[in-house]
Amino acid sequence: MGDSLWAALALVLVLEGLLPLLWPRGWRQTFQSLLQLRDGQLRFFGLCSVGLGLVLLLLLG
Repeated sequence: MGDSLWAALALVLVLEGLLPLLWPRGWRQTFQSLLQLRDGQLRFFGLCSVGLGLVLLLLLG
């Protein structure tokens, strides 16, 4: 279980690094637009991300 958690965290870092590596200008523009969102909008985005992640875990597990 512990090794799987570390592997999952490592994969998150790899995936998070791909956009700034491959598309820095677009990533910066997207990040700047995210900074303009209200707290409620960011929370909704986070909720959707968590929900999608949980659904994927259920489908893959």
